[in-house]
Amino acid sequence: MVDSSIDLKESYEILNKYPPEKRFTLAILQDVQKQYGFVPRETMNLIAEYLRLPVSEIYSMATFYKALSLKAKGKYIIKVCNGTACHIRGSNALMDEVAEVLDIIPGETTSDGLFSIEIVNCLGACALAPVMVIDDKYYGGMTKEKVKSVIEEYRRAK
Repeated sequence: MVDSSIDLKESYEILNKYPPEKRFTLAILQDVQKQYGFVPRETMNLIAEYLRLPVSEIYSMATFYKALSLKAKGKYIIKVCNGTACHIRGSNALMDEVAEVLDIIPGETTSDGLFSIEIVNCLGACALAPVMVIDDKYYGGMTKEKVKSVIEEYRRAK
């Protein structure tokens, strides 16, 4: 079944930028991810057909790379660091607060499609621990109060 929110015309436009060669699979998947915010099943089928590869090979690559997702994500992706410095400084409590405020668990998206939560191994900002990132903006020294404030800021900006 085709998701009505997926414009396959855009998928064809992405495919037509590349020769039908296996070596372009990842580049195609990255462009699809950028276009839709995830890799739709329908598009994986088109890629497989275009490159004359089994769908399982496209699926395997799409699930191997963390930068690719098979599920639509929120407009804002909240990444909570769980690296050593953040963990020691309370990233678990930070993650619990984000999950409670949004009423979702890591890997899920809010019903309004506004937020998704991800736990990451390291954001490379240990001096700011515990830290979270939303749209490449770093929020350090996070507390429960700051979580509520930051999320509310994004809700207002919708």
